[in-house]
Amino acid sequence: MAQVSINSDLGEWGLSTDSGERARLLQSPSVDIAPKSEGEAPPGGLGRGTTSTLGAIFIVVNACLGAGLLNFPAAFSTAGGVAAGITLQMAMLVFIISGLVILAYCSQASNERTYQEVVWAVCGKLTGVLCEVAIATYTFGTCIAFLIIIGDQQDKIIAVMAKEPEGAGGSPWYTDRKFTISLTAFLFILPLSIPREIGFQKYASFLSVVGTWYVTAIVIIKYIWPDKEMTPADILNRPASWIAVFNAMPTICFGFQCHVSSVPVFNSMRRPEVKTWGGVVTAAMVIALAVYMGTGICGFLTFGAAVDPDVLLSYPSEDMAVAVARAFIILSVLTSYPILHFCGRAVVEGLWLRYQGMPVEEDVGRERRRRVLQTLVWFLLTLLLALFIPDIGKVISVIGGLAACFIFVFPGLCLIQAKLSEMEEVKPASWWAMVSYGVLLVTLGAFIFGQTTANAIFVDLLA
Repeated sequence: MAQVSINSDLGEWGLSTDSGERARLLQSPSVDIAPKSEGEAPPGGLGRGTTSTLGAIFIVVNACLGAGLLNFPAAFSTAGGVAAGITLQMAMLVFIISGLVILAYCSQASNERTYQEVVWAVCGKLTGVLCEVAIATYTFGTCIAFLIIIGDQQDKIIAVMAKEPEGAGGSPWYTDRKFTISLTAFLFILPLSIPREIGFQKYASFLSVVGTWYVTAIVIIKYIWPDKEMTPADILNRPASWIAVFNAMPTICFGFQCHVSSVPVFNSMRRPEVKTWGGVVTAAMVIALAVYMGTGICGFLTFGAAVDPDVLLSYPSEDMAVAVARAFIILSVLTSYPILHFCGRAVVEGLWLRYQGMPVEEDVGRERRRRVLQTLVWFLLTLLLALFIPDIGKVISVIGGLAACFIFVFPGLCLIQAKLSEMEEVKPASWWAMVSYGVLLVTLGAFIFGQTTANAIFVDLLA
């Protein structure tokens, strides 16, 4: 694809004053790229990073896999069985990979290094602001989901330690779900969220990878050698309706959403070329697909239509192998929450500074007070919502709809705008095909987001 310069003048709203800071704050964990400065990047492209092709594959897989893994068996149940779940994932994977390639192309064309800056440069101010608001909302919702996951796993572990039947009345106050979530959040998550820098990102990434693969292995092993007391409910062979299939899309979007962190990964490569990047993301998505399919198929076939939205909750509390999986998930989530909050806080900070017209280079005292206040408000709101929204499925559905915007809508808009900016007098058929594909991406993403939002609003109202 030809190199084009898109909306290179970003002076409005003071974007140029804080884009470097936001780029540093929003880099993906384990990504190491040099800071961008004038004259540093070679003509026609960005400066080279240090990440190898194999390393980039690992980072993308790491960014993709996470706590969303727990919801894939329920997604297979919602979609209507194994055949429907596999077909849906394979079809969506084509659009997911193409979105990652589009973002890399637009990153080269605009000479920007983060997702939101690419959208700003290619699509303009309004779309850029909407993108940043979406990132902040998505990270906020994911933090709520993380706290709910902590509570779910702790309930099972405490039930074994207390040697009481699950749901038994008269339990001590210190085993109450609201108390255990709050205690864990205040002792571990809040202290890790306040600092301006996060130095444990690589360790959090390692825990996430180990925990994810361990959970997948346990789900597969438990399907091959099931416990006697685990009997599956009805095994669906076909979807109840097309709407049921579409209802599984948000979970798949949430699981495969690595697009926000993909742009820094692309720019961290030694050879940041779109063709090479296409091979990287294809390999990474195939690996992620294998993990998600293994978990989704085996978890669904183990429990059938009765599978819990968090598959680990369907297993007996006394199972020690599953208890280790729960511990891995808790550790992973405890370290992942501060990273997600870190990214969301950086976006909120950038929006606030731009609205106020303040430069990043202000006195340290004001920055510290504002950071502590932002962290406390974010932490308390997510904690309160997690305490009163015990169903992880509803939260995953909402943030899965937002994930569809990052996978489909914004890459589609970027592709349309990039092709329109070429301004060729005679446009070949490929030009029209690209624009049409961009329209298809935007339409698909808007449909998933709209349906998810409508379900979240009207289903609860009707209930």
